[in-house]
Amino acid sequence: MVPATRYAKSGDVHIAYQVVGDGPVDLVLIHGWISHLEYQWENPALARFLDRLASFSRLIVFDKRGTGLSDRVAESALPTLEQRMDDIRAVLDAVGSNRAAMFGLSEGGPLATLFAATYPARTTALVMYGGYAKWIRADDYPWAPTRQEHEAAFEAFEKHWGTPIGLTTLAPSIANDERARQWFAHSLRVSASPATGVTLYRMNIEVDTRAILPTIRVPTLVLHRLGDRLIPCQAGRYMAEQIPTARFVELPGDDHLAWIGNADALLAEVQEFVTGERPVIEADRVLATVLFVDIVQSTQRATAIGDARWRDLVDEYQQQVGKEVARLGGRVVNTAGDGAFAIFDGPARAIKCACAIRDAVGTLGLVIRSGIHTGECVVQGSDVNGIAVHIGARVAARANPGEILLSGTVKDLIAGSKVECSDRGSHVLKGVSGRWRLFAVKS
Repeated sequence: MVPATRYAKSGDVHIAYQVVGDGPVDLVLIHGWISHLEYQWENPALARFLDRLASFSRLIVFDKRGTGLSDRVAESALPTLEQRMDDIRAVLDAVGSNRAAMFGLSEGGPLATLFAATYPARTTALVMYGGYAKWIRADDYPWAPTRQEHEAAFEAFEKHWGTPIGLTTLAPSIANDERARQWFAHSLRVSASPATGVTLYRMNIEVDTRAILPTIRVPTLVLHRLGDRLIPCQAGRYMAEQIPTARFVELPGDDHLAWIGNADALLAEVQEFVTGERPVIEADRVLATVLFVDIVQSTQRATAIGDARWRDLVDEYQQQVGKEVARLGGRVVNTAGDGAFAIFDGPARAIKCACAIRDAVGTLGLVIRSGIHTGECVVQGSDVNGIAVHIGARVAARANPGEILLSGTVKDLIAGSKVECSDRGSHVLKGVSGRWRLFAVKS
C-alpha cells in the first residue's frame, strides 16, 4: 500500500511528505538529488528499504521543492540549503514532531549535516550514507571528481535524461537488469525535468560544508560502501574524522543506492544507532516451491525486432510475470534480463502460475520454458537461496520450449490433483548429486 501523500506549507511552496510507521523515534529520510514519493514504492527493493526503516521508527519522507510531488519552481528559484532546512522544519511542524533523527542519503547528507548543526535541539541523531561535505576536487580534497568531469556528466544527463543514464555508476550490481533500468529511467522523468535535474546537480557540486563539521554536537553515524563509484569512500571517512565523536562504518559493496546490495547490514546499523537495539537477522529455513521462467530464443528475437522494441517487450513480459505471481500468492524474488525467479508456499499454485504466464505471454508472441521444484530454502530478508533454488534452476534449463517441467518431488506432492504429467525420464542435473526424475505438465 502506498502511504497517503500530504502537504506542508513552507512559505509559498507546498512540500509533499509521507509518514510511515509508528515507532518510538521520528526519523526523517532525506533523499539524494531528486525523488518522487509515490513512484518510489513501485520499486520492490526501495519499498522494502522504506518499510524496514518504518519498522523501528515513525518514518518521515518528503520531496524537496522543485522535485517529485512538491511544488515545481522556476530554475532560478531552486532551493538553497537554507530554504531546504525551512522545508524540513515545515514538515516536522506539520506532523507534530519536535525532535527527529536525520538520515541523509548521498546529496541529502550535506542538508542533514547543516540541519543537525543549526537545529541541535530538534535533532536526536545524524546518520549519513554515501554522503559528502564537498563534491569537487581541491588540493586538500583530492578524491572528488574534477569540475571538468562534472561538466561532462552535466552534458550527458541533459542529453540522455529519462534513460538509465548513470545507473552503471549508481548501482553496478543491477545495471543490466532491464526492470531496474526501466524503473530508474522512469524515476528520472517523474522526479524532475531535465533542466531542473541538471541545475540541481550543478548546485550540489558547489556545496561545501567542511567548515561546519566540527560544530556538530549530536550523535553521528557515517556509513559508506567501500567501492562506491559515485562518492568515494574517502568522502565519508573525512566527515567522520571532522565530526566530534562521529562513528564511521565502512560497508562492503560497490552500489551507491542505499537500497541495493547489502541493504540489511546498512539498515541494521541505522536501527541500532537510532534506537539502541540491533535487530537479529536470522536466515529462515522454509519449505517452498520455486519457479523459474525464461524466454526461449531471446537473443534471436531481440536481433529480429531491434533493441528498443525488445526492451519494451521484455518489460511487458516481466509485468505479466509479476501480475500472475502476485495473483496466485507468490513472490517474485529476482528478475534478470528475460528470466524470472519466484517462490510459492505450495506446488499447485506454482504450476497454475506457470500455466498462466505461458498463456499470457503467448499473446505477446513469446515462448517460455519453466521449471518447478519444492524443497528447503534459506530466506534472509528479500533473498532466497539454498540447494532447492539451484535444483529449480537446473530443472528449468532442461525444459523444452513451451514446456513446464517438474521435479519428481513436485510430482509426488501434487498426487491426487487434476494436474496431468508425462514422464520425461531421469536426468543428471549439473551441480546436483544423483539422478532426478522429471515430469512435464500436459497442456
